[in-house]
Formats: sequence, structure tokens, C-alpha cells
Amino acid sequence: MNKIRIGAWQGFALKSSVLGFSAVISAQAQTAAEGAPQQIESVVITGSRIATRNYTSPSPIVATTKDVLQESGNVTLEATLNQLPQFTPSGTAATGGQGTGARATLDLRGLGDNRNLVLLDGRRLPLASAFGQVDINTVPQAVIDGIETISGGASAVYGSDAMSGVINFKSLRKMKGVVFDVQYGNSQKGDLRKVSPSLTAGTEFDGGKGFSLFSISYDDRESLPGRARPFFALGVPSSYLGTSTYLPAANNLPTQAAINSVFSKYGVTATVPRTNNLGFNDNGTLFSQTGAVNYLGATSGAYAIIGGNVRMPVLIQNDLLNGLRRESLFEKLDYRFSPELTGYAQFLHTHSVAHTNSGRTLTQFGQGANTLVPLSNPFIPADLRTILASRPDASAPFLWNSRFVGVPNKQWDEAYTVDQLIVGARGELPFRDWSWDAYVSADRTVHDQTQYNAVLTSRVQELLNAKDGGASICAGGFNPFGDSNSRSLSDACRNYISTNALSRESLTQRIAEASLQGTLATLPAGEMQFSASANYRKNTYDYVPDSQLAAQNIEAVIASQRSSGKTSVKEVALELRIPLLADAPFAKSLGITPGYRHSNYDTGVNAGTYKVEVEWTPVKNWLVRGGIQHAIRAPNIGELYSAASGNQVQFGSPPNGGEPCDVRTAARSGANAAQLRALCIATGVPSNVVDSYTFPTVATSTVSSGNPNLKPEVADTRTLGLVFTPQLPWPLFQQLSGSIDYYTIKIKDTISAVPAASALNKCYNLDGSNPTYSASNAFCQLISRDANGLLTQVAAPYLNLGLLKTSGVDVQLDWRFPLSALGLSKDAGTFNINTAVSFTNSYQSQALPGDAIKEFKGTVDTVIRPAWQSTVTFRYDLGAFSGNLRWRHIPAMDDVTTVTRPASPTAGVAKYDIFDLGVRYSLTKNVTLRAGINNLFNRDPAYVPGNQNLTLASTYDIIGRSYYLGVRTKF
Repeated sequence: MNKIRIGAWQGFALKSSVLGFSAVISAQAQTAAEGAPQQIESVVITGSRIATRNYTSPSPIVATTKDVLQESGNVTLEATLNQLPQFTPSGTAATGGQGTGARATLDLRGLGDNRNLVLLDGRRLPLASAFGQVDINTVPQAVIDGIETISGGASAVYGSDAMSGVINFKSLRKMKGVVFDVQYGNSQKGDLRKVSPSLTAGTEFDGGKGFSLFSISYDDRESLPGRARPFFALGVPSSYLGTSTYLPAANNLPTQAAINSVFSKYGVTATVPRTNNLGFNDNGTLFSQTGAVNYLGATSGAYAIIGGNVRMPVLIQNDLLNGLRRESLFEKLDYRFSPELTGYAQFLHTHSVAHTNSGRTLTQFGQGANTLVPLSNPFIPADLRTILASRPDASAPFLWNSRFVGVPNKQWDEAYTVDQLIVGARGELPFRDWSWDAYVSADRTVHDQTQYNAVLTSRVQELLNAKDGGASICAGGFNPFGDSNSRSLSDACRNYISTNALSRESLTQRIAEASLQGTLATLPAGEMQFSASANYRKNTYDYVPDSQLAAQNIEAVIASQRSSGKTSVKEVALELRIPLLADAPFAKSLGITPGYRHSNYDTGVNAGTYKVEVEWTPVKNWLVRGGIQHAIRAPNIGELYSAASGNQVQFGSPPNGGEPCDVRTAARSGANAAQLRALCIATGVPSNVVDSYTFPTVATSTVSSGNPNLKPEVADTRTLGLVFTPQLPWPLFQQLSGSIDYYTIKIKDTISAVPAASALNKCYNLDGSNPTYSASNAFCQLISRDANGLLTQVAAPYLNLGLLKTSGVDVQLDWRFPLSALGLSKDAGTFNINTAVSFTNSYQSQALPGDAIKEFKGTVDTVIRPAWQSTVTFRYDLGAFSGNLRWRHIPAMDDVTTVTRPASPTAGVAKYDIFDLGVRYSLTKNVTLRAGINNLFNRDPAYVPGNQNLTLASTYDIIGRSYYLGVRTKF
């Protein structure tokens, strides 16, 4: 009899399934599948803290094996897990800049990456942000033995944050020896090198009383520039130009006659409206940005004519994938002092740096957005002076904006240093089979952000104000009029107007937890077992920007003030497993697992969560499972205490996107165009420019701030499923198993910043919620414009808003058979077909109280919500060789504007299929080779018309065909 105790958190799953993701089945089924004669006595099940005999999880669970992680060819864990249909691709280690670099998060069911709990061996991982996200790449991949995911609420077992489920990373247990593993990968173009070596060693000592595991690993990935992929050539066509642009002030417009006289000199016969933004050719002449009238510059590469307007594509300036460097160290130690007492310790250290390039800096969001240039500036072109002189206030400074092509691209280093130390003990009590576990945990995350080539607003304004153009301050001064002048900025001036901006974010987490479990009584149907636990958790947060960031003196970066806060919680929990029937007619087994947790937060919140789960085996090899869960998510430090901090709200480009008052949008020419025009005037667009008003870019700023009066979110989950392992007598179907699980999750009082895009849609009635086009609408009050009507900011306070509700069905099927069952020889090998399909019945959201509940199933915006998606793996095994072909399918989807802005929806996205091929060969007992090709048929990413980045890099492959080679050697 082997007694398996796998920490406090483990599941039991069929060995192979889709990508190693399998339906959880009985211990008997697994031993049959593996051909192992051993008998399992007890197992700790994922989603429960109770070790049970011959127990199968009543919650839907999927598992990922360590072999699958290697076969994916990915450097980052989330890239592999996001292939699971249950996950919605979220933050990835490819993202970066302005506070998000190198951070990879997981999002179950598309409910948010801070609504699922991420654990390592059943214990919480360090936080990566004040808003509750966990960076899963702090876990060294070399020590991961597998990953188990429970896709349903689990707050009663694990505490707050486990609303949509739990992801548990399992570390290696009793590995002995030394394992060296190295993997190399690259794109077929040779421009995305990835190298991942690791060394792991495990040993017993002191006669087997002690065990030590040590691992060190390194990951290095090149960046991928946007110019390397033609797909992105026209991505994000910005109206901020390197030639610089003059913006006519609505309250001080030039005369039309002056405009006509200047453009007639160029041979232009068409009328250029006096409200048009004017750019500067290198020969000193002017051009109209709208219509590209008299534009003499480049029309490819850095500049393009898009929709008849002069634009600068931004994605070719950016990095599509960040360069990433990560070093990880992991150590754990167990020592058995006596048969009843074992001590343990674990240390985790990860340091990662993501380097990202965000293109040229622009005059946006800072104090100098649309900077004022005095007429004393000596570099003002003569033709512009002629136009300026015709204004009612001819001596007034004029509005100017630009993209700083004379300064190197904005670049960020996002460095994360994560340390965690756990010290604990576990043991057996002399009473019955009771056991206990107690530990303390301390971790710290430090996020250092460095922005290189940050442009200082005040310095730019100083040079523009200087009567000599700044020549007395730095060599040559600052002449921004025309692309060639802008690019000719001297080193002295470049150094004068730019700096490196720094910030540091520190987070700590302290945990103390004790648990007790065992058998309470022996009932006719079996043993009634329990698990009781108590814990204390404290989180702290501190954010310190440098003085230039705090003063919002950095162009194109929204201010973030210093902020700090702390939260703590005390919890007690009790879980029972009560067997009701055993070996009865139509009830080989029947049991229920109730659980309750009480949480007391220092914010004054006292909350109870509970669960009741049922598992029923009517006949051998068939399991019916289900349950109800009542979960909470308490507001995190960021939502409670964060100082006002900025971000961007992106609304795309006209006609189907864009700022609602822009005359180029479909809404401004629709059935209610007159009412929308009047509302635009009432909310700050001057009447004399409203009929020619255009917004110069695709985004504006949104500022969010914490709210200490928030209350917890509340979620109710229902699950009902069937697990089958029929063990049919025919060889072709002897190893057939699968599961079908229905789920529904409803979250009320969702905590969120008021969605800035929703505020715009609601104010301007793009979603039908302001039918009277009233300027007193609450959402219109969140919108700020400058004197020229330009949208400057949308406020986004954190509030308990509406609700989220989703339901669906997960189907998983594993079918393994020997090819001899098809009439081939006994030595022909085995074939495996693994399928995972997730059907979404509904995905509903109510953004704000009182809003209509809207259905978003089958839509896409910054994330996907497909009606269904699937992953299928075909695997062939023959002796030392195995090969697999993985097929992922995402169906076509509508753009989210079909729901949020039905009057002017954006086109949707086509279906997407991608195939990956992998092979593995055991050269010797201790040497294994692996290789693979991802995106086998070199599929372009799916075009997402409603997304300014043209696609979703977290969902669709932007690299193209790539390959990897790896070797694992054990000594």
C-alpha cells in the first residue's frame, strides 16, 4: 500500500490528455492506464485539503505535465497555458512599457487575471502588482512537475481571489541526481533567438532523513521589432507627426483668405479649411494633414497616406515582442526529525528584465501636450507667420504638437526581483490518522522601471520660448519645423531635453497558516474526514516615482504620484467529506463535501464563503460530480489606496472608431448626427470648429484612483459534470476516457475603474444609453476637453460597478489505443487523440449599475470571447520515439462594438487555425532529445479590425513559423 501525500493541494488525473490537460478520473483508472500494479491508499485532491481513499475530485480539473511544457517550445509558461480553452489570454511576458513589462498573468474564463488564485505547491505566490496579479513566470520552469487547474470558484478552500478558479504549480518531489536541460529556439527568419538552459539537482542525505532540491535556470529571448513583420506596416496610424503640426485654436482662428493665399502659391486650387492642422515640409512650405494637400514628404516607412491623411504608423517603430532575460534560483529542503515530525524550508528567487521599445515620443498627456509656441521663436516658417498674422489675436502663441524624431525611441527596462522564503513543519498526531501542517511565508517583489530617452516637457518649452530658439542653451537650438530639422537635433540639445526616468514599486506578503486534517468518525459508507485551518495574511505596497514622473514632466507618460497602502486578513476554515452511500444499488459511492471559511479584513469587512460539492458513482467507472460555491474577492491594495495614476483609453480611428465628436466618425453622419453635434458643443467642442473637428490620435488619457469605501465582490458558481472511464472490452476502446462539465459563474458588485471607453460611448449615446443627448449625463461629467475641444482626459474612479456572468460546457476526451487494434503488428506503436473543447453558452456583463445586461459571447476587443474554441493533439508513440501534432482552433468573432456601439460597429475577426509539430526521442536512458515547429504552416495572425494593434498578440501568433531544439541529460 502506497500512501501519497502531495502537500496540501494536489489532484489525480489521467496521465495523458489534450496537451497533458486531462479530465480528473479515479485512481484506479490511472493505474490501469499506466499499467502499474500498485494500489493507491490516499490522495490529496485539487480543490480540497482533505486526503481521501479512492477519491475523485468533484470539481472540474485539468492538468498539464512537465513534458508538455517542454514540448510547447515556449520560454514562458503562460504561452503554453493560454492554449487551454478554459483560459483567456491575458498579460504576457511579451508586453512591456509603462509598468507592465515581463509580467505574465492568467485569466480563467475571461473574468480577470486577479479573480483566479495562483499557487505553488498549494501556497500563494508573491504578488506582481498592487492590483492582485501574480506573475507566473516567477516559478522556474525547470522545477515544475506539473500544473493543475480547477476552473470553478474555490474561495471556501483557498480564500479570497479564487473566484473563477485556482492554478496550482507542483514542484518536483523526490528527484535524485543532476539534470541538465537546454533549449534553443528561433523564428524561421532567424530574428527571435530564445535560449533556456537549466541545472537541477536533488539528493537525499543523513540516511534518507533529509532531501534537498536545488535548481538554477536562465532564459534569454531577443526582441522582435515591428518592422520585421509586414503585417504590422500600417499599425496604429498616429496623427502626431515628426514634421510637427500647427493646431489652429478654435477661439483664435486664422482667416480663410490667409490660408488660401499661402496654398495658392503652391499651386493648390482646392480650399484648405482654416481649421485644418498644418504640417511642415522640409523646404519650408506647409501642408494640410487632412487630405495630404501639398504634402511633399515620404509615403512609406515612417510616414504613410492613410484615408487621404498624413499619418505615422507606430507599430513599425515599436517592438512586437520584448527582449527578455530571466535568472531563477529555487531551493527546498525537507528533514524528517522523527517519524511524526518533518521540517521543511523553501526559497525562491527570480530576477527578470524585459526591454521594450515603444517608438518615438509624442507631445501627449503631459503638461506640454499641444505645446504653446511664442511668435518670438526664430524658427517659425515664413508662410506660417503669414497665416498666424491673420488671427484676431495675431500676437498670441500657437498650439503645436509633434513626434520627437530627433530623440531616440522611448525604451523601457522593466526589472522584477522576487524573493520568497517559506519555513514550516508537518507531522502526524497519535489520534486516529490526524496530521498537521504549519508554515510561515515571507516574500518581496521589487519592480524597478527605467524609461530611457524620456523627453522633458519643461525643457522643450524652455527651448521653444527662447528668442534664439535655444541656441544659447544647447548647440543649434531646437528647430522642430520639418522632418529634416527635427532629425538634425544636436547631441547637446538631445541630452538637454531628455533623461532617464525611474520608478520603484515594492510589494510584500506575510503569511502564517496552520492546518489539521484527519478522520472524525467511521460511518456505514466510509470515513468522515475533515480539514480545519487558520491563517493570517498581510500585504503592503509602496510606489515611488522620481520627481520628473511625479511632476508629470515626461512627455507621453501620464503622471503617477507616490502611493502606499496595506491590507491584512485573518481567516478560519473547515471542510468535511461525508460519505453517504457505498456499494449500494446505483450508488457505488455517494458523498458530499461541504466547506466554510470566515474572513476578517482590517478594512472592516467580515465575509463568509462556502461550498457544497457532491460526487456520485452510480456504477463503476462513471462519476457524476457537481457543486455550488459562494466566493468573494476583497478589494486589493491598488483598488483601495492607489494614488491617481494614468493610463490610455484607446478608441481607434474613424470612421468606425475614433473620438465620438470627430467629424470623420460614422456617428457624426448618422441618423442622430444633429443631436450628437449639439452634445459635442455642450461638452466643450467650440461651435466654430465642430463641423471640421478632428482628433489627432487614437487614444487619450484616463486617470484612476483608489477608493477605500469599496466592498468585496461576490460570486456564485454552479458546476455539474460527468466523468467516464468505461474500460470497454475491445482493444481499440479500452483506454477511452473523458469528461463533460457545465459551469455558471455570476459575480456581483464587480470592482473596476469606470471603463473610459464605456464612458465615451454612454455620454455620446453610441450604445443608446443617453437617448436625450443630455450634457448632464453622469458619464459626460467624467470627460474633460481643452479650450479647442480636444479630448484631454476621461476620469475612471474605482467603484463597485455592475456584474459579470458566464456559463458554458467543457468537453475533454482522451482516446489511446495500440495500432495493433487496427490490424497492424504488435510493434506498430500507440496512437492518442486528445481533445479539449470549451463552449460558451453566455458571457454577460453589466458595466455600471442600472445598465442593461449585455451579451458579449462571440465578440472580441482586447480579449476574445469565442462561442467555442478547441485544442486537439494527435500523438504517436513507438518505443523511444514520440511525435505530436497540436491543432488549435478559434472561430470567427464579431467586434465588441456590435454590442457597445451597434449604430457604427467595426468589422469582426475571421476564424483562426494553427498547427504545432513536436517530436521526442530517448537517445539513452538518461538523454532525451526534443524538437518542434510551431505555427507549422506559417499562419499570419488574425486581423482584428477593431484593435489599434491590428491583432491580439496574446492570442494570435505574430512570430510566424518558428522552431526549437532541446536536450535533457540526467547524471
